[in-house]
Amino acid sequence: MNLPFSWLQFLRKRVARPASTGKSQRGIPVWSWFWYILGGLYFVLPLYATLDFSLRMKRDVISLEAYKSAFADPAFLQSFGYSIMLAAITIVVSIVLVVPTAYWIRLKLPEARRPVELITLLPFVVPAIILVFGLIRIYSSPVKLPFTSLVLLNSLTTSRYGTIILIVGGYTVLGLPYMYRSVDTGMRTVDVRTLTEAAQSLGANWYSIMMQIILPNVRAALLSGSLLTFAIVVGEVVLASYLGVPAFGPYLFLLGQHRAFEPAALTFITFLLTWAAMGIIQLITGGQGQGAGAH
Repeated sequence: MNLPFSWLQFLRKRVARPASTGKSQRGIPVWSWFWYILGGLYFVLPLYATLDFSLRMKRDVISLEAYKSAFADPAFLQSFGYSIMLAAITIVVSIVLVVPTAYWIRLKLPEARRPVELITLLPFVVPAIILVFGLIRIYSSPVKLPFTSLVLLNSLTTSRYGTIILIVGGYTVLGLPYMYRSVDTGMRTVDVRTLTEAAQSLGANWYSIMMQIILPNVRAALLSGSLLTFAIVVGEVVLASYLGVPAFGPYLFLLGQHRAFEPAALTFITFLLTWAAMGIIQLITGGQGQGAGAH
């Protein structure tokens, strides 16, 4: 069928260059820029005020005296190092608990996903003060086997290592919503069933599947959840205070009751460390999120 020359030209133009919508031509609306700027100011202005205040320890002079004074205190290094140690243990425990759970739910028990998500939301409902008093009430006395005199577990609050176990358990509960959702989101980008079946067809056991297949594919999600868990542990005050743990959170709280400039300096430093950790995550996992589903 022969079409007029004008129609041929029209069809070629339509095929070669599809009609663009008015939405793509308009670009970002003005109101969107307004809300972006307003949100940026909401986060940047308090940070700038904290930085400015921490630099004015000397009257009418901008100096780093507050930072020097804070770093010179040996209790700062001890408490911060102790919190880093607790954060590392908590992250390992969270990974060991969450990754196999999320993997098994997606592989074998998809109907258990909603109940597990509800359980992981409980730390948002139950305050930390209730959690710590529950831990103290239960584990401050020996746990005995019912109707016998056999002691299953001695008091955990009377020993150093017992207290570490308690507070790591509490921190794991507080970080559970963030870690679980990070891992679950990471596994959504991976075809867990296909990878598992392919690995099993090649003779891999469950340990090899978890360590060599699943964990490398959810590396970005693990690092994101670990960062959030680290931030929670370093800044947490309630559990560490009531359990008598020399962590960074109680130290910063007590320091703020006696001094003004040093807590502002340490708060700003903690913020920078958090952003540095986020930058490291971006460098390590750059581009993994886009290609995770293609492995």
